[in-house]
Amino acid sequence: MRIGVITRREKSHQTGSVMQETIGLLMSRGITVEMIYPEDQSLKIDSVADDCDLYLLKSGNQMALSLAGVLHTCGANLLNPYQCSVAIRDKIISTRMLQDAGLPAPETHFAADASQLAGLLNEGPLVIKPYWAASQGRGVRIIDRADELESVPSDQGLVFAQRFHKPDAAIGGRDEKLYVIGNQVFGVRRVWPPKTLEDKLGEPFIVGSKMRELALQCGQVFGAELFGVDILTSGGKPYIVDINTFPGYKGVPRAGELIADHILRFVE
Repeated sequence: MRIGVITRREKSHQTGSVMQETIGLLMSRGITVEMIYPEDQSLKIDSVADDCDLYLLKSGNQMALSLAGVLHTCGANLLNPYQCSVAIRDKIISTRMLQDAGLPAPETHFAADASQLAGLLNEGPLVIKPYWAASQGRGVRIIDRADELESVPSDQGLVFAQRFHKPDAAIGGRDEKLYVIGNQVFGVRRVWPPKTLEDKLGEPFIVGSKMRELALQCGQVFGAELFGVDILTSGGKPYIVDINTFPGYKGVPRAGELIADHILRFVE
């Protein structure tokens, strides 16, 4: 069996990463793993061939997604699927898909210019974030006043905003991250933004049945197998504030082993 991992070179060599552990376990079970770094060279489109039993799409930059798209047209087997990864990374599309499925997402707006959001501040603060998925809280800001909108960068072409909900004090004001591996759901509470390794590892918690169902419903909406969901509880109500494909699974016990097992089951 041959598995191709589409990733970034610097990410693949991070010491202690769950993905690194997963790859080691796959190789120890006799699986051939090919590391694919799309950004290292130019790619001739008609020379791209489907020569692996499965491709793991671990990077979400444009080069990786474009390669995944070409492999998809060749009939390649991808985890997560190409369409799933593209939809999740576009927060405008993914939020609408969540809302259409009846899942609890915050009131959400997007605009060509941040000043067009000024009137929304009459009803309370907004969270401004990149509409194309970022990570580790980069580019995320809470806006309280209209004059603060002047400093919001517009180099991404669109401004994405969601209604701010203050996290309940009962969970220490921390975000709740749900990590999904197939039909298994794991919970980690984490301060935001994380500044230390301890912050990134967070504190594991037992996921209740309602929250577990929310996470699995997200997977059904997008057709995702390996993904993370950020949930903020405010006033006792959960809000899905972010979803991402193939996260780092920091703080999840035995994550590397569980992911390796799931990958093998998926291929079979």
